[in-house]
Amino acid sequence: MTEPSIQERLFPNMTCFGCGPANPKGFHLRSFGAEDGVVIASFTPWPEHDNGVGFLNGGVISTVLDCHTASLVVQAASERGWDPPPGAALAFVTAGLDVRFLRPTPLGPSLDLWAKAESLSETECIVLGELRYDGKVRATVRATWKRFRAR
Repeated sequence: MTEPSIQERLFPNMTCFGCGPANPKGFHLRSFGAEDGVVIASFTPWPEHDNGVGFLNGGVISTVLDCHTASLVVQAASERGWDPPPGAALAFVTAGLDVRFLRPTPLGPSLDLWAKAESLSETECIVLGELRYDGKVRATVRATWKRFRAR
């Protein structure tokens, strides 16, 4: 897609390895809003993401699901005026990921990412996500995001 992604629009200077546009060695995940509150993206694994037996590494899967659900949370927070606290880059941080690996995910071909909010509030957001290939769900996530509070 040629339009700016959620990441490029809302946190262009972020250096997150998975979704930061400003990380020259990162994944540069690009997520886009779709119909019915769904956020979509695609991700093409690199050969270096091999799990040692020819499939995509589970840590990489978890990273892209974390970062993809982040795009939905950041967009929802922006739309609702839930701004980050002074000095913070984001209004919410990952509090938990429940990732389920359903079947092996191949290396090389482009994979589809999907996310939709289960619940959104100013203190906590819960987002469901999926990684898909060839019409089949390969991994799912239930991501919990908490409002960032400096300690």
